[in-house]
Amino acid sequence: MTWLVDAYLWIKALHIISVIAWMAGTLYLPRLYVYHCDAEPGSVQSETFKVMERRLLRGIINPAMFAAFLFGILLIVTPGVVDWSDTWPWLKTALVFAMAAIHGFFASWRRHFANDANRHSRNFYRAMNEVPTVLLVAIVIIVVVKPT
Repeated sequence: MTWLVDAYLWIKALHIISVIAWMAGTLYLPRLYVYHCDAEPGSVQSETFKVMERRLLRGIINPAMFAAFLFGILLIVTPGVVDWSDTWPWLKTALVFAMAAIHGFFASWRRHFANDANRHSRNFYRAMNEVPTVLLVAIVIIVVVKPT
């Protein structure tokens, strides 16, 4: 495990980069859904949104989430990095799983749009666009402040 200690700063940097990419896509995807709601199913505009949403999810958001989890797990198992007797790692873990859950909902809604079977309004997607922001703010505060 000494290689993890030696690579700690690189792993941490890659984790931060992955989280930034994951969040960028996660913050943009529901905005696409808001606009997609106004497109007539089967129209050129609707089909364009389908391509954009699929590429964003599969090409950026999914790989970035996978990388964020991979590097995050490497950080967790690096000796001396996380003290599980503190409260903050548990809070962060819970919020990260909440973020992964919202990611899953976004992916599910993309499939609905792909099948011209959207079930929600543009206002619903506007509201859901705020969830990742709130989770992100909470996670960053918890990691920086580290409440015990």
